[in-house]
Amino acid sequence: MFLDPALTHFAAEHPALELRERFLDLPGVRLHVVEAGPEDGRPVLLLHGFPEFWWGWRRQMPAFAAAGRRVVVPDLRGYNLSGKPKGVRAYGLDPLTDDLRGLLDDLGPEPADVVAHDWGGAVAWWGALRFPERFARLALLNIPHPGVMRQFLWHDREQRRRSRYIFYFQLPFLPERKIREGDYRALRSIFKRTSLPGTFSPDDLATYAAAARQPGALTAMLNWYRAALWCPPGRAPHRRVEPPVRLLWGENDVALGAAMASASLPRCREAELTFLPGAGHWVQHEATAKVNALLLDFLA
Repeated sequence: MFLDPALTHFAAEHPALELRERFLDLPGVRLHVVEAGPEDGRPVLLLHGFPEFWWGWRRQMPAFAAAGRRVVVPDLRGYNLSGKPKGVRAYGLDPLTDDLRGLLDDLGPEPADVVAHDWGGAVAWWGALRFPERFARLALLNIPHPGVMRQFLWHDREQRRRSRYIFYFQLPFLPERKIREGDYRALRSIFKRTSLPGTFSPDDLATYAAAARQPGALTAMLNWYRAALWCPPGRAPHRRVEPPVRLLWGENDVALGAAMASASLPRCREAELTFLPGAGHWVQHEATAKVNALLLDFLA
């Protein structure tokens, strides 16, 4: 019996998949972690974005497990069953990457492979600048280097237009109230308006709404955006991303312009970029087979 109803549903759909659930206690937060695949397999850590939770990797977990990998998928702080510290400052990039370091240390002393999307990718980028020795390889889906994001947000008019929701999320109380209205109608709309038709089923949207309905979760999730503007991180010890990077980018992303993908490459020692035509921000859902093949090839 699993504590997370979404995991119970996932296990029923994949009866042959080895699934485990646990909690990891880190300084200041307890993280809910889902694992799949053999316990002695080489670990790969998957980091979700907004407004998903571990469920956002359900289309990748069976493929990695079938390849013999130990798949480790946390709910990041503030999400679903993970802890939800009070205050905006708790969701700045530095405490979030401290969580990432704790997750990597929990996997063992060897550098680990990391795959990340959206906000999870921002944390992974920053972690690779703070402690590159903990990364073996880094695969990123539709998320630019944090410095590139900052540069485009302040100097590119089109990106500011695409990112206007970030400034709306800075308001106190109102975003939470609007998102909760009509049984989280606005949350469901985020997925439906920004994805290809049929990408997310009504059951998928209900599952995301249930996770956001956890006490304190919605404010914690929005605090990631509030901290991004009001609690900037300290200076990273490295100016260049040292671990090998593969950046996958759905060309039709309505929130993040594709120019930021190309601009991220010079900030890496070794990086390759693959655009996926026809897919958008939810690239791991919209081009699952292609994304899984590219990830498995890169991390082989």
